[in-house]
Amino acid sequence: MPPASDPASLLRDLSAALRHHGCRWYLFGAQAVTIWGRPRLTTDVDVTVRLESGTTEDLVATLIAAGFRLPDGFTDEFVRATRVLPLLHISSGMPLDIVLAGPGLEDEFLARAIVIAIDDFAVPVISPEDLLITKVLAGRSKDVEDIRGVLRLRAASLDLAYIRRTLTAIEAALGQSDLQPLFETELARTSASR
Repeated sequence: MPPASDPASLLRDLSAALRHHGCRWYLFGAQAVTIWGRPRLTTDVDVTVRLESGTTEDLVATLIAAGFRLPDGFTDEFVRATRVLPLLHISSGMPLDIVLAGPGLEDEFLARAIVIAIDDFAVPVISPEDLLITKVLAGRSKDVEDIRGVLRLRAASLDLAYIRRTLTAIEAALGQSDLQPLFETELARTSASR
């Protein structure tokens, strides 16, 4: 199997398959951090996909025809429980996790995705603001490092009011009060280091 090191090849095949299937989607996770912030080593690609029509099985068939495969031991129950469809891109050897979009926040992220050119094709990428929101929600140490990387490069151009509004709404929905303080702490730390 080839080394897992060719996200452009995976994204080219994925983009064509999702366009053929009529899906809206966006790239997020470490690959988006590399685009909006800092280079980060990763061995996989994460995307969110909105199934506009058809079933998950139809989508899987399209992806298999485009050079992806399901992992051994895959079960439909896993997708129902997690809304994540794990695949492997055969030619690059890279894992691909497809998150099946639900209503609400992911629809907003889809609407705000920014299309960028990679080589000779287009990829919708989660906006830097929405990427920061997802990283604040995840809150792991590597996510905090990602927040810092994006803020170092993008703080001056970010829609901070949108981020604060969205984090406040998420906190209210989840009954939490720790999301906005995490963001403000990292924003202040980044501003102080300039």
